[in-house]
Amino acid sequence: MRLLFSIDLQDYADCTRVFRRDSARGVILRSGRVAMLHSLRDGYYKFPGGGIEKDERPEEAMIRETREEAGLIVKTETVREYGYVHRIQRGGQDPQECFVQDNFYYLCETEDEMCSPQMEDYEAEAGFTLEFVDARHAICANRKVAAESRYQTMILREARVLEMLIEEGVIP
Repeated sequence: MRLLFSIDLQDYADCTRVFRRDSARGVILRSGRVAMLHSLRDGYYKFPGGGIEKDERPEEAMIRETREEAGLIVKTETVREYGYVHRIQRGGQDPQECFVQDNFYYLCETEDEMCSPQMEDYEAEAGFTLEFVDARHAICANRKVAAESRYQTMILREARVLEMLIEEGVIP
């Protein structure tokens, strides 16, 4: 899978441990709009997806997480690689820990019918709601709230991936 870009905050020189947590995300389009989870509490948008479990392939994680977070059922035969973002920075909770993550993005289609999302507590508290939005709207919203958020790196990553999808003509 191709590297889309890297995020390296270079703030980890004195870290003594590494924590790695890769994730996989779905890029789902309908009528020119992209499926995003909107945090009603914080105002940002993110692609559906999440952490890859032990012995799970990234594609499997994306399918599982998209169903759990968004209630969307991915058509497995439509899944195709888009690219990944490599991220490295000091951990948020432990100053001795370096956080490393590859975020894998997959283009895919979903069934028309949906199931009920099964969000984790923190996701429900953030008020994540599935929305099919104009990509430019999501980019603007993310850029507006990023500076004030503890999730700044993730929020700006999602905006940049959306910009690439537009630049490459994947999103009209």
